Amino acid sequence: MRRQRAFLAVLFFLVVYLAVPAQIMAAAMEEKIMIYDDAKLLTPEEYQELNKMANQYGAKRETDIIIITSNNAKNVDVKKMTENFYDEHGPGYDKPHGNTVILTLDMRNRDVYLAGFYKAEQYLGDGRLDKIRGKITSELSSGDYKQAFEKYIKTSYTYMGFKPGVNPDNILFNLWFQLGGALAIGGIAVGMMAYRSGGRITVNRQTYEDASNSGILDRQDQYIRTTVTRQKIEKSSGSKSGGGGGITGGGHSHSGSRGKF
Repeated sequence: MRRQRAFLAVLFFLVVYLAVPAQIMAAAMEEKIMIYDDAKLLTPEEYQELNKMANQYGAKRETDIIIITSNNAKNVDVKKMTENFYDEHGPGYDKPHGNTVILTLDMRNRDVYLAGFYKAEQYLGDGRLDKIRGKITSELSSGDYKQAFEKYIKTSYTYMGFKPGVNPDNILFNLWFQLGGALAIGGIAVGMMAYRSGGRITVNRQTYEDASNSGILDRQDQYIRTTVTRQKIEKSSGSKSGGGGGITGGGHSHSGSRGKF
């Protein structure tokens, strides 16, 4: 009986030992390729970190969050490049050619294009993609590609948490603003309670004022000077959006935002 128990214990240990690495390998195989860094802008460590992040955030929104970088040897338009990629690779969290948002960098012409397909077209329309592009353009221009890609992934995830037609950057949705407002309302409520709990003040200005002898003795207006200030209106230096969305050669509708970096 003891030998049988010992044999079962050893067998259980071996099963657990072999099962854990298998689960780890299975999880690794389930991680999809989300970063196509043909221009080699990222280190291997940065690539792994961003690809993992794109998988994690994309799964929460059931949308593939993809990044493409290219030196564009054939000088293809960045919008066309994005559409061709979607038609040929067929990305999509839910199905081939499904929910997808794509960021494409054309390093040859310094063009950037963002496109949203299916669910992402609905939740990341032209306006929201313009906002995302505006948030990452400075990092792209200065060569901080990892930081720009992180912001793109996280902002896409955040924006898809708001219903279409809502401004996701509205200060009312800011957590710190909500906390500050709650504290302010609480402070006002406590102050009013404290005020009402105290005795009323019955002495005021009229207590000591002789109404029959009180009045305005003199009034005088004196002009000092007029000051005029001028303020220069700066022109926007940011790249204008263009292109918008469209339909791929394969017939897939998408939202879009285009600019320089």
